[in-house]
Amino acid sequence: QVQLVESGGGLVQAGGSLRLSCAASGRTFSMYDMAWFRQTPGKEREFVAAINWSGDRTYYADSVKGRFTISRDNAKNTVSLQMNSLKPEDTAVYYCAGIRKYGRSWSDFGEYRYWGQGTQVTVSS
Repeated sequence: QVQLVESGGGLVQAGGSLRLSCAASGRTFSMYDMAWFRQTPGKEREFVAAINWSGDRTYYADSVKGRFTISRDNAKNTVSLQMNSLKPEDTAVYYCAGIRKYGRSWSDFGEYRYWGQGTQVTVSS
């Protein structure tokens, strides 16, 4: 069993920055592919960014490319999402996800086995 706990959400003005963190349990964290998704009410969970187990490959949704950066620290069992130049449309609950079940997709939420509880990010205009 793997537990994922997000932190770092909050309220920020448009153009500002936030850094989300996800702490993972489990001694084999360094073997997990990890990702961030987000969701707004009434909409499907949306892919934001992903990172492979070693951290040398990253993937981003077009909507966040150039503004968000995903990174990981395997020594600390954490994955982070640095969010810059935030826009009101980035407002959502952000979820950390881990371990790809099938290895076929980085952006399909059905691919990931474990999820955190989510952290709210609100960007005011």
